[in-house]
Amino acid sequence: MKTEEVRFVWMFVFFDLPVGTKADRRWATRFRNFLKDDGFLMLQLSVYARVCRGEDAAEKHAQRVTKNLPPKGSVRTLQVTDKQYARMKLMLGEATFSEKKAPQQLVLL
Repeated sequence: MKTEEVRFVWMFVFFDLPVGTKADRRWATRFRNFLKDDGFLMLQLSVYARVCRGEDAAEKHAQRVTKNLPPKGSVRTLQVTDKQYARMKLMLGEATFSEKKAPQQLVLL
């Protein structure tokens, strides 16, 4: 597959997990650690994103998320194109170091 044919897709994971008990906190921590280990960047406390090379790769990561779901809570995924992701506006604060570096990762793929 030629580079110009590749369509980069950003996958977002949004979640709201219970943390009322020690077991709940353990599951929430495991899920966050899984996301980080799978290449997701934390945009906010319960919003993570990663770039995927094409929709097949995004589907692969969606399946990984599904396999690592905690038993309670709410988890959602959303896929957007790289062009749509670039239109995101930060309304308050500053982009984190990893957010600033993320677009440069596309060159490496």
